[in-house]
Amino acid sequence: MDELFEALTLIQTKKIRSFPVILVGRQYWAGLVDWMRATVLAQGNIEAGDLDLFHVVEEPEEVCEIIAMRYKDRTAAFPSDKRASNRKGV
Repeated sequence: MDELFEALTLIQTKKIRSFPVILVGRQYWAGLVDWMRATVLAQGNIEAGDLDLFHVVEEPEEVCEIIAMRYKDRTAAFPSDKRASNRKGV
């Protein structure tokens, strides 16, 4: 759990380049996601878009699809990610 929130915080604050954060098992993660919406978001501690930093899926095929879509263009970066503009031929 600690690593999940640490990764999401680093992505959210753009301290690291984003990567697919995938949680497998909708029923397992439902309570946490509901709490994040009903409490954390409702109290203004995160923005609605922060909930899009991760995916909750059920099947291995969904995991593969998300990873394939994200890495289709390996040079994709956030507009504010200055590291992407410094890369040559990658």
